[in-house]
Amino acid sequence: MSDDERNHHDGLQQDLRVLAKRTERRELLRWMAFTSLIPIIGCGGPDSSGGSSDDASGCARIPEETAGPYPGDGSNGANALVLSGIVRGDIRSSIAGASGVAAGIPLTITLTLVASNDSCTPLRGYAIYLWHCDQAGRYSMYSSGVTQENYLRGVQVTDEEGKVTFTSIFPACYSGRWPHIHFEVYPSVEATSSSRNKVATSQLALPEDVCDTVYATSGYSQSVRNLSQISLSRDNVFSDSASTQLATVTGNTTDGYAASLVVPVRV
Repeated sequence: MSDDERNHHDGLQQDLRVLAKRTERRELLRWMAFTSLIPIIGCGGPDSSGGSSDDASGCARIPEETAGPYPGDGSNGANALVLSGIVRGDIRSSIAGASGVAAGIPLTITLTLVASNDSCTPLRGYAIYLWHCDQAGRYSMYSSGVTQENYLRGVQVTDEEGKVTFTSIFPACYSGRWPHIHFEVYPSVEATSSSRNKVATSQLALPEDVCDTVYATSGYSQSVRNLSQISLSRDNVFSDSASTQLATVTGNTTDGYAASLVVPVRV
């Protein structure tokens, strides 16, 4: 087993442990509801997607997910958030003295941050840190061959509409995980100085039909096999329902793609 495979394996084991804890909690809540100890549905109670319905309008909070083994937020050593230039829209290139550039089909990622406990009101001035693997399934700062790179990591501050937009590349599908993008939400860009300040951690899932099309292009060959061996229903993060995490994606392999997702968080 290579170092990358071992690291992915170790990361998956941690992801599974987090999922198990979350699943145990949900099973307990279901049992309590069944025995009439708590209401089955109510304001702030759990919903079918793994988030929570925070107000009468049913604005369901996005599920809290593991940051995985490669966050680069300072929680396990590597810290991209302290790098000069990390607040940026185009995350394809490395910064702060590193020179690598991530190859792949262009992907624009737009997240809209809203308050789940305030009728999905847009949240202005929050910072979103986003990261994902490259075309070969490697994570900068961690994976063999790219430990000195920091590409495909960046921070943006939400505008008046709660939006941030990143210019990136379509990530690979590596063994054991559905194609995904990680992100953390902070109350301000200043708060990114410590991962303890984050108010939410979650993941965005990419649609299967788009993945099939992208992975048929040059540079993504290993993703074809990896995708054939996994599904959303068997993924250790999205198996409990990806309905609130599945991005809307448009575009083509010539001009690139655009992915968008509304991200409700409790503030």
